[in-house]
Amino acid sequence: MPVSLADIVSALPSDETWGPPTTTDALVNGVPYAPYSKGDKLGRMADWNTEGKDRDGRGGRQQYNRNYRDQQVYGAGTSSLFAVQVAEDESSFSVVDNTRASTKTRGFGRGGATFVRGRGRGGRDQRGGRGTFQRVGGRGGQQNNYYDNRGGRGGRGRRFGGWKDYDKPQRNRDSSVNIKPDWQMLEEIDFNRLAKLNLETSTGEDIDSYGFLYYYDRIYDKQPVKNIERKLNVVDRAAYNVTTSQDPIIHELAEKDEATIFATDNILSMLMCAPRSVYSWDIVITRSGNKIFLDKRDGSSLDMVSVNENAADAPLEASEGNKDQINFPGALALEATFINHNFVNQTVIESDNSKFEMQHENPFYNPSEETEPLASKAYKYRRFDLSLEKDEDPLHLIVRTELDAVVKNNISGEDQLLVVKALNEFDHKAQGSGGALDWRTKLTSQRGAVVATEMKNNSCKLARWTVQAILARADVMKLGFVSRITPKSNDRHVILGVMGHDPRKFAEQMNLNLNNGWGIVRTIIDMVRSMKDGKYVLVKDPNKSLLRLYEVPAGTFEEDDEGAGTEEIVDEGAE
Repeated sequence: MPVSLADIVSALPSDETWGPPTTTDALVNGVPYAPYSKGDKLGRMADWNTEGKDRDGRGGRQQYNRNYRDQQVYGAGTSSLFAVQVAEDESSFSVVDNTRASTKTRGFGRGGATFVRGRGRGGRDQRGGRGTFQRVGGRGGQQNNYYDNRGGRGGRGRRFGGWKDYDKPQRNRDSSVNIKPDWQMLEEIDFNRLAKLNLETSTGEDIDSYGFLYYYDRIYDKQPVKNIERKLNVVDRAAYNVTTSQDPIIHELAEKDEATIFATDNILSMLMCAPRSVYSWDIVITRSGNKIFLDKRDGSSLDMVSVNENAADAPLEASEGNKDQINFPGALALEATFINHNFVNQTVIESDNSKFEMQHENPFYNPSEETEPLASKAYKYRRFDLSLEKDEDPLHLIVRTELDAVVKNNISGEDQLLVVKALNEFDHKAQGSGGALDWRTKLTSQRGAVVATEMKNNSCKLARWTVQAILARADVMKLGFVSRITPKSNDRHVILGVMGHDPRKFAEQMNLNLNNGWGIVRTIIDMVRSMKDGKYVLVKDPNKSLLRLYEVPAGTFEEDDEGAGTEEIVDEGAE
């Protein structure tokens, strides 16, 4: 049936508008609008020339991700409607420069460029250059290191982690202790809160001293003769790492009511440097009456020396794709622990006629049971005052500190107490090296750069060593540099050099504030003092920057600690 013109006219809308009906969903006071961000510039109302998402363009999928990864932000999906477009005549405008570019660049070394970042193929003036910001010299080619490859081999530089490193998933590390269901969490402390704490305290006073020290061999301070390496040898000596509650001297001091809090420098340094830590750790805290003991578990991570814990690209576990077993974090920590034990014993001159005797003998050594001779070690029990003005009773802490050697001062001839530690290099080209320099070629000429890199990659470890030296009132802290003879073998090492530092000045270089550390200790102690008698565990979260305090049953860890009164460290693999 044909439709008449009158029917069509009658079907038209009665109002005077035309087009689609206007809805009230996108109206503000009757004015249509589209959402946009405050930072967007208003331009054209509509642009029909914008490429759609379906077109991959030159960049393909990565270009798509780059352009549209922020679409979930409010207003980001429609802000392009108002974008200011540059006129075509301006985009085609360019300035012609006829001046010849100079091929000479200011730098240091053979053809080194000062600000060259290693991008592009190495040319004649860039080959093997040693620029100001250059990390490693060498041949031209591709540069596949993992951190801060600015300048260098004249190859194609690649910054740490590679492209889109920020999109990598966060590592899921395991906790240092198994959190059981019957543990009750009492407190959760963020590192940002810990960093704001501050407590001024004195330098402490000596209570008693035990053990003896051998004199340090100054030959290790000299650079080794060219083509002659000092191998790190296995030195079997009895060394003890006794926890606080199993120390007989601390028990005597507690019975005499000499202090309220008792700890060892190994445990206390970890607590004071907690904001710098990345890996998980735990401290067992026992309150008995008005006495508080800070302990470690047998086989705790506090006994191990971490490697590159603070590096931007720390060593990976096997589950994270690392196929090199000797470069796992646990294997590196075990290697570093053995290196430190052997390095201390090798760098001293063992002589019964010339050794520095303390007031008492070593309290942990039993000649009738031990087969190895005693290592050079002195224990000083020192007391610190953590009291505040508002405290009715004084709050004292006694810590057992350790010293490794003694040396004669070149000028005054007085005996100076030493703390001896060793940094180790596993492979500066491997994953997890944190952009470390090649120690064999750079330790002599660029010592400052090597130490600065270690401060960055091992901030927590160096801070703990510095705190331990300051707690013991050591005059000098010796840092040895030990490297593998071959990167693929972790049982043979060579000593490349030794540096001496004043612990207090070294702390200033690291921006280490001991008052902040004492504030952390006082805060944790106040939490425990406000609770009932019992056992507590302070755990560093393996994946977050926070501490958790748990209340645990009284018999926790006692089965594991039976027979763990002393611990002997012997390296059977290194040569």
